[in-house]
Amino acid sequence: MSLIHSSADFSSDTRLSLVKEWLSTLIATPTLPETLRPASADASFRRYFRVDTPDQGSLIVMDAPPPQEDTRPFIHVAEIFGKTGVSVPAILAQDVERGFLLLSDLGSSTYLNQLNHDTAHKLYIDAIDALILLQTQSKPDVLPEYDRATLLRELQLFPEWYIGKHLNIVLSEEQNKTLNKVFDTLLANNLAQTQVYVHRDYHSRNLMVLPNGNPGIIDFQDALYGPITYDLVSLLRDAYIQWDEEMVLDWVIRYWERAKRAGLPVAPDIDTFYRDFEFMGLQRHLKILGIFARLYHRDGKDAYLKDIPLVMEYTLKAARRYTALAPLVRLIEKLEDKAPQVGYTF
Repeated sequence: MSLIHSSADFSSDTRLSLVKEWLSTLIATPTLPETLRPASADASFRRYFRVDTPDQGSLIVMDAPPPQEDTRPFIHVAEIFGKTGVSVPAILAQDVERGFLLLSDLGSSTYLNQLNHDTAHKLYIDAIDALILLQTQSKPDVLPEYDRATLLRELQLFPEWYIGKHLNIVLSEEQNKTLNKVFDTLLANNLAQTQVYVHRDYHSRNLMVLPNGNPGIIDFQDALYGPITYDLVSLLRDAYIQWDEEMVLDWVIRYWERAKRAGLPVAPDIDTFYRDFEFMGLQRHLKILGIFARLYHRDGKDAYLKDIPLVMEYTLKAARRYTALAPLVRLIEKLEDKAPQVGYTF
């Protein structure tokens, strides 16, 4: 999840001289260190700078300060994803000990910046095709497994940070039982899905619009081997931009048809596949509600608070479509003191 990095933070950056010093030693990949400027930062400690090259091009510097960050997962996933043929940054130089990487520049035009009703269909189809290209070449035991413990740990962010810290509510024993039963229902579905490479944040802020090989894919260092619908949900139920339910359903069907043709073992009928998509989305969105609350209450980052209502809307709309998830709806409505709203039904 990326955020534009402020010039105030940049000017007081104590690692800046280290970055410039490192760049000046890279004889094989010459840069102009004095042109170093903020490109972006994300919700972690990682930040990105853009630097010019003598041939009038530009490159990206990743600053991932140890011990909070480790560049090795990024390097590992870049190699794995790169071999599949999707567009990821090339790693041109690295200093793992100090947490510096020099990367090819995929530009500054994110999907989020370019998406509108005229461009959306082509951009999403490009992203779907790239996702299928990645998934068809997935192999087990290459990336860590997106196992039950990891999925559950993510779900627990919802009661801990969203309910406990953000709403300032302590759940009763009965409410905890209700929530855990819903979690069990979601996880049973998630873990029964086909397992593939999962980016984990395959959305409009991490996809770049390129002249060729669209989209450019960034921020993939947390990739795992997990449920096949996860990245599709990240893409189409994006926390930062919303589309009509009819459009989302159309793109889900197009993905499903393409995935079947590519030989991916997705659910044999679209109704089952859409249920998988929605149950995976619920796991992701409950996690995101917890993460956005944690970013504010623990890390002092309030930029994500404005995105909480959309994520909650996704959560309630999906949960209302399934009898097994009715207890989640009732619990959230009680906690939020919200009246039921009529959602789009299938």
